Amino acid sequence: MDESYLALLISAGLCALVVAVMVGASWLLGKRSPNRAKNAVFEAGNRAVGEVKSHRFPVKFYLTAILFIVFDVEVVFMYPWAVVFRRLGWFGLAEMAAFVLVLAVGLAYVWRVGALEWD
Repeated sequence: MDESYLALLISAGLCALVVAVMVGASWLLGKRSPNRAKNAVFEAGNRAVGEVKSHRFPVKFYLTAILFIVFDVEVVFMYPWAVVFRRLGWFGLAEMAAFVLVLAVGLAYVWRVGALEWD
């Protein structure tokens, strides 16, 4: 195994260990005493009034939020490309053009099906 991968493997192992310890400690030390007050619906500092089902957000809200996150994360991938742009040459430019084309097709599809419309 190459030495550069050893550091990555050690880092991933430490991350997994930290997650396992935190989840395990939470499970062991956490109190489990469900009661009526804990199970009551509570949102944004307001107690639920009436039927809970009547206070749901429309799916369009969640869809728009997820689409924003997806496209925002995809744009973050352009920053490392911009840093090494000169070393990548024409091949790197073609790869980024394909990447942007896939994003544009996805955006056109989302736009066409009306996922970005607020009715």
